[in-house]
Amino acid sequence: MVPHTTWASRSSLRLRHHILKAAVLFALPLALANASTCYGTPANGRLQDGVQLPAQGKNFVPYSSVGVALGRTYVHQSVRDIVVDAYDAVYQAAPDKRFMYGETGLANGGQIKPHHTHQAGLSVDFMVPVLDSRNQPTLLPSNALNKFGYGLEFDANGVLGDLHIDFDAIAEHLHQLAGAAEKRHVKIERVIFQKELAERLFQASRGRDLRTILPFMKTTPWIRHDEHYHVDFSLPCRPLSAYRRPVP
Repeated sequence: MVPHTTWASRSSLRLRHHILKAAVLFALPLALANASTCYGTPANGRLQDGVQLPAQGKNFVPYSSVGVALGRTYVHQSVRDIVVDAYDAVYQAAPDKRFMYGETGLANGGQIKPHHTHQAGLSVDFMVPVLDSRNQPTLLPSNALNKFGYGLEFDANGVLGDLHIDFDAIAEHLHQLAGAAEKRHVKIERVIFQKELAERLFQASRGRDLRTILPFMKTTPWIRHDEHYHVDFSLPCRPLSAYRRPVP
């Protein structure tokens, strides 16, 4: 025979319920207070409560542990979530592919040389995924001698020595990035990739409709974007004049 719940136990359960409810309501403003805030624009902006991209994942790594240590991989919280969600989705679709992200921005935003943008936590550089001479996925060489990957130059066919760009991997990644952004009601403002390489990308198995679902930059960027593709996300940012520098 199962004993009946006593009045004392019912009161205890109600008390715990009220305590839990109060804890959730109390924590909610704190969570909102810690959410990232962007100011201005990617080309003239700032960031508050930025977060770093993960130091590694199942299928991705940063371009440089030095860059991570120097704090050059901060983004808006929403951008971080989109990037991570997209990598997870790519892993489910193509678990053999390997990716590397590049520079994003500083913890408080602002100018990060030599970039002209990356100032509001809304910009991410993705280093191109590559295949080796055996057509196997590998990582882009990244060290101080080649400016941590940014000093490498691929030809118009996406070839550099024994490496060649994996356009199928880029196409899959951009599809998943667009999908992750849409789920979070965030727009992708701009994609920058070297024009002749973008044309090859559009010929990939998942690349045919990319030019219609993503806003690729049509003009020539001020520096070559052959070893990486740049993505700007669009989020509602406060005016730059409202930004207050954190007190040390």
